[in-house]
Amino acid sequence: MYNKILLPTDGSENAARAGEHAIWIAEASGADILILYMVEPYYPQISALPHFSEELYDEVREEGKNIVESLKKELELIQNNRAGRRLKLTTKIKEGRAYLEIIKSIKDENIDLIVLGASGRHGLDLLMLGSVSERVIREASCPVLVVH
Repeated sequence: MYNKILLPTDGSENAARAGEHAIWIAEASGADILILYMVEPYYPQISALPHFSEELYDEVREEGKNIVESLKKELELIQNNRAGRRLKLTTKIKEGRAYLEIIKSIKDENIDLIVLGASGRHGLDLLMLGSVSERVIREASCPVLVVH
């Protein structure tokens, strides 16, 4: 059914819940999971600061690395508590607009399904669908499962 699932993450609770669903689907279908974190290259509210530098991007990249590794470990723990095929979990960090990189990854990574949180750390989680999730739903060429 599915061969490769894309699991975008921003470190939010919704992204972690999406990870649990991705594991269930991957176990049932035999799919691999790619955990993806996007580093946004342009932050207008930050880049206007006089001391904006590559150091800030390095911090964001490091945060992304910690987030994907943490989620990977959580998913491995979930999987270790169940019998079944060991899933292939890989991680990747990309730079660019989050929704565009997710859409681009469908083709680049041969993605069959996207599983993502309804909203992330930056939104009004209980009131609306996150802007990244909403854009992915509209533009994806594969099924999208949105988890809240």
